Amino acid sequence: MGGGRPMTSIYAAKPWLSQLSDAQRAPIDPPPTVLHAFRAAVGRAPGHPALAYFDGRLTYRETDELSDSVAGHLAARGISRGDRVAIMLQNTPHFVIALLGAWKAGATVVPLNPMYKSGEVAHVLADAEVGALICSDRAWEGYLRDCAAASPVRVALTACELDLQTRDDERVLGFGRTAPADDADDLLAVARQGLPAPAERELAATDVALISYTSGTSGTPKGAMNLHGGITYNAERQRTGHPVPEGACYFVLAPLFHITGMVCQLAVCVANAGTLALAYRFEAGVVLDAFLEHRPAYTVGPSTAFMALGAHPSATPEHFASFRVISSGGAPVPPALVEKFRAGFGPYIRNGYGLTECTAPCAAVPPEKEAPVDPASGTLSVGLPGPDTVVRIIDDNGRDVPFGEQGEIAVSGPQVVPGYWRLPEATAEAFPDGELRTGDIGFMDADGWLYVVDRKKDMINASGFKVWPREVEDVLYTHPAVREAAVVGIPDAYRGESVKAFVSLRPGAVAEPEEISAYCAERLAAYKYPREVEVLPELPKTTSGKILRRELRSPA
Repeated sequence: MGGGRPMTSIYAAKPWLSQLSDAQRAPIDPPPTVLHAFRAAVGRAPGHPALAYFDGRLTYRETDELSDSVAGHLAARGISRGDRVAIMLQNTPHFVIALLGAWKAGATVVPLNPMYKSGEVAHVLADAEVGALICSDRAWEGYLRDCAAASPVRVALTACELDLQTRDDERVLGFGRTAPADDADDLLAVARQGLPAPAERELAATDVALISYTSGTSGTPKGAMNLHGGITYNAERQRTGHPVPEGACYFVLAPLFHITGMVCQLAVCVANAGTLALAYRFEAGVVLDAFLEHRPAYTVGPSTAFMALGAHPSATPEHFASFRVISSGGAPVPPALVEKFRAGFGPYIRNGYGLTECTAPCAAVPPEKEAPVDPASGTLSVGLPGPDTVVRIIDDNGRDVPFGEQGEIAVSGPQVVPGYWRLPEATAEAFPDGELRTGDIGFMDADGWLYVVDRKKDMINASGFKVWPREVEDVLYTHPAVREAAVVGIPDAYRGESVKAFVSLRPGAVAEPEEISAYCAERLAAYKYPREVEVLPELPKTTSGKILRRELRSPA
């Protein structure tokens, strides 16, 4: 049966279930929304710190009251149930207060990447028909005022991200204060007005919580409709499957506007009545200081963040001593990074796999296990699917391929979104019969371990041979001088395409391109090793840490 899921599937037997613990297999009963979990946390731990921002603290009770007032303000300004509220902020308490306030007003939140430029913001504001925009005062003064003026936005709130902490502005955050805007309300002032949240705007599991625009690494961003129930399902699965003590500290390494940060940090923390520790945005030295200050039990971030932390000259095992679990998601994890990190600092980084369209994780490495490495390709497994999830490996016609063979990864389960915002054709193509076609190439072994090989579109055709960039990158990461690596195909008159590698080096390391190419030639087939290597100070990345091969392919 082509197009959708077959009536029977070898993957429907879920071989991964035997690898899961009783707690990981047990049925769960997640709350309908994160707001329900938040109110439960307020009820049982009102004085416990909900948010920690450098030296600032807000309790659950305070956060509840502040977000109530934001909700009341939005309602008074005409934001109705189901209206879209865009939030464009870094990892600060203002983001959480705005998020909870928008949901209490009954709105759907549109998280925006603070790195977006005018054109990108304009696309989202128009596409989602955003009624309210909450952003930093600096971004409002810089360019968002003009974007909002040309959009459906009718309510604007700005936040000074220096508020709610007292550290030295320039050293910690790198900027100073701006004058208050006269055409937007101050978020914190609104939050302190003591307004009540509007009544009768309760949200349900089937309501759209987020319209999360894809990162755009493969074209124009599309708005995935993440349901409240999908968020709480994944959060509750993580809370029970990756247990840390109730009330523990969760450090926000991944951006909150990204689905990984939203679900695996914020939603899980709230479900566990924990403290969410924030540090504006990623800067390795500041993050290491925050680890010592807050002593977090859990964090999740892209592999590039752990590369930067491990390469920082002040990093020691003590910085990571408090962690119970460290996870990585949002970008592939090279096996060499996992081993180098464990040897240098102690923790084992637990791989995970998910997409915006499946509301963050659909597979993860359980805390009591380590991910196997495929002996043939050297690929590190991204983990095991959950008990209510079915992951299939399929051919171009949507049919199962046998265990161990490569194909496209397809996912179905309670965390998969119903589709893209107002894009019925794209939804039908990406979600036949409700099953997500990820565009990732991978395979699954007979025990249920999932392996991601690469993006389908990134395959290189060199003299008729398939070359997956990930395989070459994994070899590059074993070179002692290499910090980051990305591989792309470039035009070649003889081979059609040939392999080119871009690398950045570890601090203090020296390596010539010819040496790195020769290193790979000793370890890879002749058609796979990079004929050309370019050394850059940094590789281009999304804010969530994914290396942008698209930009590296560009002649510019």
